[in-house]
Amino acid sequence: MEQEKQLTSLPENAYRELKPGEEYTPIMPASSSPREVTPYSVTMGIVMAIVFSAAAAFLGLKVGQVFEAAIPIAIIAVGMGNVLGKKNMLGQNVIIQSIGACSGVIVAGAIFTLPALYILGLDAAFYQVFLSSLFGGLLGIVLLIPFRKYFVKEMHGKYPFPEATATTEVLISGEKGGNQAKLLAVAGLIGGLYDFAVGTFGMWTEAVSTRICAWGQVAADKFKVVFSLNTSAAVLGLGYIIGLKYAMIITAGSCLVWFLVVPLVGSLADSIDPAAMASLLGVTRADIMADPQRLFTAENLFAFIGKPLGIGGIAMAGIIGIVKQSKIIRQAVGLAVSELGGGNKTQAAATERTQRDLTMKRILTILIATLVSIFVFFHFGLLDGWVQSVTAILIVFVISFLFTTVAANAIAIVGTNPVSGMTLMTLILSSLVLVSVGLSGTTGMTAALIIGGVVCTALSMAG
Repeated sequence: MEQEKQLTSLPENAYRELKPGEEYTPIMPASSSPREVTPYSVTMGIVMAIVFSAAAAFLGLKVGQVFEAAIPIAIIAVGMGNVLGKKNMLGQNVIIQSIGACSGVIVAGAIFTLPALYILGLDAAFYQVFLSSLFGGLLGIVLLIPFRKYFVKEMHGKYPFPEATATTEVLISGEKGGNQAKLLAVAGLIGGLYDFAVGTFGMWTEAVSTRICAWGQVAADKFKVVFSLNTSAAVLGLGYIIGLKYAMIITAGSCLVWFLVVPLVGSLADSIDPAAMASLLGVTRADIMADPQRLFTAENLFAFIGKPLGIGGIAMAGIIGIVKQSKIIRQAVGLAVSELGGGNKTQAAATERTQRDLTMKRILTILIATLVSIFVFFHFGLLDGWVQSVTAILIVFVISFLFTTVAANAIAIVGTNPVSGMTLMTLILSSLVLVSVGLSGTTGMTAALIIGGVVCTALSMAG
C-alpha cells in the first residue's frame, strides 16, 4: 500500500524549501529502477518533436513567439498511455515529454535569426543553417549541465519552475488515470475549426482594426491612434499558455507604444526636420515632401520608431539579467569546480541514480570539442581570417556562457525564456566587435546572423 502511494503521489515537500537536515525523496526514488528509455518512449518523443516543431515554427514565424510544448506533450503522453493500456508509465512519459519538448528549442534558435538571411537577400548555404543549429544545441546542453545541481538540488523549493510544476502534475495525474488528453484534443479541434472558418470562408478578418470604422479612420489619420486585435486561434491560445500576468505585460507594452509613443511622435511630425524624418523612416526627402501624410501613418511610425524602442528595452533587460545573475554564476561554477577537484570521492558519493551527472571531465571534453568544431566551421565555412574566426568563437562562448544563467533563471522563475531579447543583444554586440576587426558588408551581416543563430539556439536549449 505504501509503495502504491509512493508511485502515485508527490511527497509533501516537493514544492517547498527543505528544512535543515531534511531530505527529499522523489516519486521515483534512487533505489527504484523505473523503465525510462525504451523503444516506445524514444519513438513517441521523436514523433512529438517533429509534430510540435512544425507547429512552433509556424507560430514563431507568424507572431514572433514560440510556445513551450512540454505541457501539451505531457498530456498527450499520458493520454496515449491510457489508450494503449500501459501501466507504470511515469518514467517513460518523462522521456517522451523531454524529447518532445525540444521541438520549440531549435525552432526558436532558428526563427529569431536565420530568416533575416533571406529577408536581406544574403547568400547562406544549407550547411551553415544546419551547423549553426547543431552546434548551438550542443553548446546549450554542455553549458547548462554544471548548473543543474545548483538550480534543481541546492535551490529546491526556492524557485517555482511554473512550467515544470504543471508538467509534473500532468504526469502524476497519468499515474492516477487522468484524461487530460481529451481536453487537449477538443481544444485542438475547436482551434482548427476556428481558423478554418477564417482562412477558408473569410467569415471574419483575422486582424481587426479601428480603421474599419469612420471614427477610427479619423483617429488614425489625425491623431495617429490605432487599436488592432489579432483574433487567430494561435494567438488566443498563446495568451492562455503564457498566463494573465505576462499577457498583461505584453499588452501594456503595446498600449504604451500605440497610445503614447506613436501619437506623440505623430503630433511632432510637422516640427521635425524633413531630412531627419526621411532618415528615420528609411526614405528620401523627396518622398517626405511629395506625400507626408502617407509616410507619417501610425503603422509606419510604429515600425520605424516603436519597434526599435522595444528592441532597445529587451536588450537592456538582457544586460541587467547578467548583472543580477552574477552571484548565481559564481555559485554554480564553484559547485562544478569543486566536483572536478573532488575526483573519485565526489563520484563515489554521488552514485545514486537521481544524482548521476556526466563527469566534469567529460563535460569539458565535449565543450572543448564543440568549440573547436564551431571554430573550424567559422574559419572554413563563414569567415576569412584567423583573427575574425578567433573573435567570433570568443563572442559565441562568452555570451552563451553568461546568458545561459539568465535563460535558466528565467525558466525557473517565470517559465518563459527571453531568448529573442538576448539574441538581439548578441547581434548588436557581435556586429560591433566584428566591424572593429575589419569585417563588414554582406559577409559581416551573414557572419553576425550565423553567430546569433548559434547563441540563440544555445540559449533556447539551456532554457
